[in-house]
Amino acid sequence: MKNIFLLVTLSIIILSCQQPERNCTDFKTGFFKFNYTEKGVEKTGYILRSENLQIETYDGKTDSSEVRWINDCEVIFKTINPKRMVDKNDIHLKILTTTDSSYTFEYSYVGETKKQKGTVTKTKLTK
Repeated sequence: MKNIFLLVTLSIIILSCQQPERNCTDFKTGFFKFNYTEKGVEKTGYILRSENLQIETYDGKTDSSEVRWINDCEVIFKTINPKRMVDKNDIHLKILTTTDSSYTFEYSYVGETKKQKGTVTKTKLTK
């Protein structure tokens, strides 16, 4: 009985320490789609990302940011030509988990502790 308890406890510890799969390099460049809610309305936005530039299109607006990868799973975005004061703050994004076609992330303004989460899907560029 004592050995079974020890085995179960050890198994739980080992399983709880496993890191989620993160193939972050698959998402450093490409065309992505994301959904967001604004004033209770579900909307879709798009991201085109190269090694050092990201262009986001959402709600009829386009924002461009410089991209600086800290490591394979963390990136800093610096808005090019910010129009609002809040856009002058850099954004830190961390990829938490990945699948073959999407990633879940958390992000915040650099220096702030309040984080938000989201999911982005990699898709083919169409137009």
